[in-house]
Amino acid sequence: MAKVTRDDVARLAGTSTAVVSYVINNGPRPVAPATRERVLAAIKELGYRPDRVAQAMASRRTDLIGLIIPDARQPFFGEMAHAVEWAAAERGKMVLVGNTDYVAEREVHYLRAFLGMRVSGLILVSHALNDLAAAEIEAWDARVILLHERPEAIDDVAVVTDDLGGAQLAVRHLLEHGYDYVACMGGTAETPAVGDPVSDHVEGWRRAMAEAGLSTEGRLFEAPYNRYDAYRIALDILSRPDRPPAVFCSTDDQAIGLLRAARELRIDVPGELAVAGFDDIKEAALADPPLTTVASDRSAMARAAVDLVLDDGLRVAGSRRERLKVFPSRLVVRRSCGCA
Repeated sequence: MAKVTRDDVARLAGTSTAVVSYVINNGPRPVAPATRERVLAAIKELGYRPDRVAQAMASRRTDLIGLIIPDARQPFFGEMAHAVEWAAAERGKMVLVGNTDYVAEREVHYLRAFLGMRVSGLILVSHALNDLAAAEIEAWDARVILLHERPEAIDDVAVVTDDLGGAQLAVRHLLEHGYDYVACMGGTAETPAVGDPVSDHVEGWRRAMAEAGLSTEGRLFEAPYNRYDAYRIALDILSRPDRPPAVFCSTDDQAIGLLRAARELRIDVPGELAVAGFDDIKEAALADPPLTTVASDRSAMARAAVDLVLDDGLRVAGSRRERLKVFPSRLVVRRSCGCA
């Protein structure tokens, strides 16, 4: 059986091959709705399948979006990657995912690999973008959207959550329960001081404590972002005679590790210990007890990142503040904080 070509589709639809191309590629020129319907009907009737490799060679761009994240095994990043994939599919694109495991060299590796594949654009969730990675992006003159984090090494458009404000909401809520103070499970010594969500969460905690006239000295505990390492840190924190009455965790994963440690030590939550997290991963609602946390609209953030990375007018003038698209945070109240 002979291979169906674009010419065959054009003949059946009664139009030119250029118009068929515009319909398949959603541009660059508009097509009248009636003509578009004829072309789509002809494609379906003939069973035409576009040659994506040939299209990529001609345009020097693929239908791929590169997504680089720290660790898809962490629920937050897994859910974010899923949201980006769905948003990309709505635009007729597919997503390539690379995990850096918080290693700068792996980040550079995926940058080179994805940009070398001529992806349509790159969405980067970078823990701490280094100068080498920033230079790689500059060399390719790539379309890059920063998602979730906004490292200082590159001044590109970023889609982020109001991390600082969200942390303040959570800590204020805990303090309203009447606890003497709220401790904070922050990041590690390697957590960037600027542009990192966890740094903003810690700063939000500091501000909420300062508003209440409370000291933060000795009440900030370093911990990795994942639940497994956070659990081990939490065992030590909760075994102390001066254990805190309430803890704000910079990630839900940390909070879930803390809840596990509390169960093992037979500390009642929220009777003896109140807990709040940040991210509102799906497991937060199923934690024991259900976790009070801070949420943002990940689906809307993912859609915004995909729309921006595919926008030909991406590189806009303006200050760094104007190049930030900030999505609001909201408090999700459950039982771990002491609410009924």
